[in-house]
Amino acid sequence: MAYEGGSLDANLAAAAGYDPELVRELRAAFIESAERQIDLLGRSRCDGNWQVAAMRLKGLAASFHADGLLALAEEALETVPGDPAILRRLQRMMADFAVAP
Repeated sequence: MAYEGGSLDANLAAAAGYDPELVRELRAAFIESAERQIDLLGRSRCDGNWQVAAMRLKGLAASFHADGLLALAEEALETVPGDPAILRRLQRMMADFAVAP
């Protein structure tokens, strides 16, 4: 999978007017929110909870123009609750995002 963090950083920099402190704050908020939704996906045992967490993750990814995460969130919507393959891929992507720029 390609490095997604660079694209996220470029989008954040454009949105924050290239203010480095604001970029760091937005990046931290993005990562915290995405990790929260992925955790909820991992704990989901019914279709409803899985769908809600996947939709929230999709919305977050879309609002930050994180295309790779958006694609994985859309894929999660097509899978069953607790799908270990999609959860692993999401966790790998978050590890990629967590790498400081």
